[in-house]
Amino acid sequence: MRLSRTALQNRDPVLMLVLASTSLYRRQLLERLRLPFETFAPSVEEAPLTAEPPYATALRLAQAKARAAASSYPSALIIGSDQVADLDGMRLDKPGNRATAEQQLQRASGREVVFHTAVALLEATTGRMREKLVPTRVKFRKLTPSAISTYLDEEQPYDCAGSAKSEGLGIALLEQIHGDDPTALIGLPLIAVVSLLRDAGLSVL
Repeated sequence: MRLSRTALQNRDPVLMLVLASTSLYRRQLLERLRLPFETFAPSVEEAPLTAEPPYATALRLAQAKARAAASSYPSALIIGSDQVADLDGMRLDKPGNRATAEQQLQRASGREVVFHTAVALLEATTGRMREKLVPTRVKFRKLTPSAISTYLDEEQPYDCAGSAKSEGLGIALLEQIHGDDPTALIGLPLIAVVSLLRDAGLSVL
């Protein structure tokens, strides 16, 4: 079935688009597509399963967040997303505070961190789930204690996996970024989102 952008704009409940996330970064990214959408706060336990690889955690949680909104939006297209930062198999979660952020940046100094960003699109009416995983390889430059301290003073990235906001001053911490989608590192891979929406019958353009 081909979905209508006009119907979305008219708030047709059958064609509602929902972002299952409270992340300001993801909301701002999805707004770039100029499609009306609602947000939903999913209640999902984000701890990894035993022996679960970081990329698998990202995919599982993206799907779980989308499913969490289904009972509230039974006729919607629901987007769930999750990101896990991986330093040689060690997760770098959202630090939450300065001390943890400082430790994460010290560990990442001069090394490569892979940010596994997963996005899932659930058609609530049918239960069909589509998903994509978009890895981004980020090489941190060698960071001095002074650089880390100054950065944390300026940006306080305590709600970001890996403790660095590439869309802000955190770009100064990095040496190289390798990936297929520049928005993936910020938290929502829009190229993948557009592809998933198109597969579901909704063309952005």
